[in-house]
Amino acid sequence: MDVSQYLEIFIDETSEHIQSLSDNIMALENEPDNKDVVNEIFRAAHSLKGMAGTMGFKRMQHMTHDMENVFQEVRNDTIKVDSDMIDLLFQCLDAIEGYLAIIKETSDEGTNDNEAIIQKLNGFLKSAEDATAAKEAAPVEEPAVAESDSEVGEKKFLSLDLEEKDKKKLREAFDGGQKVYGMTVYIRKDCLLKAARAFLVFKAVEEFAEIIVYVPSSQDIEDEKFENDFSIFFTTEEDLDKVVTAAKNVSEIEDVTADAVSESLLVDKTAETSAPAATVVEEAPVTAPAAAPAKPAPSSSAQAAPKKQAGKPVTSRTVRVDIEKLDALMNQVSELIIAKNSLVSLSANNGAGMQNQSYQEQIEYLERITTGLHESVMKVRMVPIESVVNKFPRMIRDLSRNLNKKMDLIMTGEETELDRTVVDQIGDPLQHLLRNSADHGLESAELRKERGKPETGTITLKAFQEGNNVIIEVGDDGNGIDTEAVKTKAIERGLVTPEQAENLSQKEIIDFLFMPSFSMAKKITDISGRGVGLDVVKSNIEALGGDVEVKSVYGEGSTFTVRLPLTLAIIQALMVIIGDEKYAISLGSIVSIEDIPITDIKYVEAKEVINMRGTVIPIIRLNQLLDIDPPEEEQESLTIVIISKGEKQVGLVVDDLMGQQEIVIKSLGSFIDNSTKIISGATILGDGEVALILDVNTLM
Repeated sequence: MDVSQYLEIFIDETSEHIQSLSDNIMALENEPDNKDVVNEIFRAAHSLKGMAGTMGFKRMQHMTHDMENVFQEVRNDTIKVDSDMIDLLFQCLDAIEGYLAIIKETSDEGTNDNEAIIQKLNGFLKSAEDATAAKEAAPVEEPAVAESDSEVGEKKFLSLDLEEKDKKKLREAFDGGQKVYGMTVYIRKDCLLKAARAFLVFKAVEEFAEIIVYVPSSQDIEDEKFENDFSIFFTTEEDLDKVVTAAKNVSEIEDVTADAVSESLLVDKTAETSAPAATVVEEAPVTAPAAAPAKPAPSSSAQAAPKKQAGKPVTSRTVRVDIEKLDALMNQVSELIIAKNSLVSLSANNGAGMQNQSYQEQIEYLERITTGLHESVMKVRMVPIESVVNKFPRMIRDLSRNLNKKMDLIMTGEETELDRTVVDQIGDPLQHLLRNSADHGLESAELRKERGKPETGTITLKAFQEGNNVIIEVGDDGNGIDTEAVKTKAIERGLVTPEQAENLSQKEIIDFLFMPSFSMAKKITDISGRGVGLDVVKSNIEALGGDVEVKSVYGEGSTFTVRLPLTLAIIQALMVIIGDEKYAISLGSIVSIEDIPITDIKYVEAKEVINMRGTVIPIIRLNQLLDIDPPEEEQESLTIVIISKGEKQVGLVVDDLMGQQEIVIKSLGSFIDNSTKIISGATILGDGEVALILDVNTLM
């Protein structure tokens, strides 16, 4: 069987199971006695084992099989969960992730058997076996008065309410001189496929016996119309223990009880005699299965329905879509928008078209359709950042142990959605910021105690949407940034003179930490509490059209604020004219548009600024920056577009405004040298012209 066609599905589903295991093992560390969590881990390991076996990945199958065995013993209370087990389970997860990484690259799991981990798992299993053996060897007190097994079994099966057709089958067996036995099978309460387990029991029993009666009926069992136990009656010439053992060997079967039955089973029972009989129990509680559909009282069936519904797994409402298919769909939407812009342009330049009401209605209709289609496609592309941040609690837990610091990670807003392309690339910068907080931000327990802080440090990751951006804040209640130490380092490196350093704001000092020269030299973290590799964080985030800012109070903590665009494909933009060229500026970056008299322009350190409602804003003459000839006539006023990046504002001087437009971002590709990064891409206008898109972050 060629399973290569299922490789992509296997990789996706394995990643989900690994994340589920990681989350639940973290939860188990905090709640070692939580059986629900144990069952979830068992199920995930069981599913992984089955998937790996189907794909032929024997090493991964072996690893997950041994994990499953350990959790079987945890479920049976023969192994207790402790920190050593949690550490080992995380080692298992790392090994499985290692297999998955190799599978992604080579479609094969590699040759690493991870023998050391397997041996540790088997060590846990050996300790469980030893505990079980010791328990069985201990003397057991017999009850003062006990019924014989045959008496208990007889009473158990007398409590079942058999239909007349079932009694007829049993009567025929008795009349034929056959030995008739009754068996009750108890399925684990956490079993997801009860009917499948019951079917496997039937197959096992039928190897040695002939089943003649099912309680409830075989159809009800197939439809899962029973709780966690069912009964069967069978005839056999084999030893009863052999039949019971066959049934017990089916996985997820908790217990099996069986005994011979006599013709007293066929005697009609009144309500008075049946009630006491139903209360007789053995070591495991006996729940009398529901009778056939025609028999039960309304009250019992009313109770049964909600139970079945509660246990039924919820059908997944999500569908995996290949990102390439979405990209193709997005490209079609892009072309549709270009076509719409062409019609709008034609309308503006054609007087007859302007007067044609029908033509205008069609334009408006097309506009509504393209906008709706765009929004739909964008929603399909949007995914929660949960897929990225889910791995961080495990990372912080490991850092806490490695650094010998107590720390908690508090995450909010994991459901916040971003474009898939952004989500795929934001993981590494966020991981670096969190490591930074854990390693350099949080102080030692002794220093925290001196400062009157809790011994356990707190790291926060908060995500939320703000307009056309998503904000992700990574903060801690640690040391904060020692700006004086950073300033001293900047002077030592020759980045500023002592005189210039005195006039630097806190933000300008902190910005040094994002410079490559700072991170490439010896660790700034020894004195400032921040710093290695933040230049990479900044460049990665700015490559996504975002920016990062820092707020810090020395001794109290720091917060890194990452601002990202919702999408990278289609944006709302302001179209401007500079000289005879057209440019686009993202609407999300624009604060306001001002008409400023020439006389209002002032100079600070020989650079042009304007005073806007008490705020001094530097201005950039785009024609000089872009090497475009200035207007021939001297102007009395300037059109200035005020843009912002965080708290910083700059005014861009433009010659004219074209208005707001929805534009499609097209990459410039590798044929054009864009080393200055002032241009982030291009778009095609309605008249076929190409307009370049200005990168606000680089301009700032």
